Amino acid sequence: MKEILENNRRWVEQMRSQDPQFFEKLSKGQKPRYLFIGCSDSRVPASAITGSGPGEMFVHRNIANMVVNTDMNLLSVLQYAVEVLHVKDVIVCGHYGCGGVAAAAAGKQYGLIDNWLTNIRDVIRLHETEFRRIENEEEQLRRLVELNVIEQVRNLGKTNIIQNAMKGDNPPRLHGLVYDIKVGLLKDLEINDGMMADFEHIYGTKAMEHAEEVLEDQVGAKEDLGSAPEAKAAEEKNSKEGRDNKAPMRKVA
Repeated sequence: MKEILENNRRWVEQMRSQDPQFFEKLSKGQKPRYLFIGCSDSRVPASAITGSGPGEMFVHRNIANMVVNTDMNLLSVLQYAVEVLHVKDVIVCGHYGCGGVAAAAAGKQYGLIDNWLTNIRDVIRLHETEFRRIENEEEQLRRLVELNVIEQVRNLGKTNIIQNAMKGDNPPRLHGLVYDIKVGLLKDLEINDGMMADFEHIYGTKAMEHAEEVLEDQVGAKEDLGSAPEAKAAEEKNSKEGRDNKAPMRKVA
């Protein structure tokens, strides 16, 4: 830890030399433009590879930059970034040479992480024809990295968080990037914001409107049932039978 603390002090001195009020300004709050969903790989630091500074990028990282609809951690970050921070761009960033992607394609068991890797194997299933046609293993894995990013951007579009945000005046833009560690450059997969249009009839939801309709139907049905003469007679009969069948209380000596 000594090295980390020394590095921190040097960094503080450097930032203060550039702007004496830097940390004072930073402490007043954040207004990041980007949400970066990346891989936990230590070679892919979000701020460093994008040239962004403190306060400019909200970051979530996990194995193989996944967007899983049961991952409450990711969904909480996504909701906060979109609905509270109002980020303008949501980025899913993968990287060539991803160990998680390679492990998913290897067909082996690794323990607990297999449950997570199943989500990447689903990507292989969806794109199996294209994936199997690539004979070179390295190129095959590089393409799988790209396909995985594409599917995770699609998974963003499946969430009601993004769907609701898209109905607003300033919806966030969705992006898919891949970082090439060998050369240090980012590749834009140029994923169209409207890519979910073909699947809207399946994944598009109007949850609030539907919930209100169901609630109104339930309330109406209950009122109809409660006002029916037969229902009142049955209720009075059950109440009387309950009183008649009630066991007498014993006196306590």
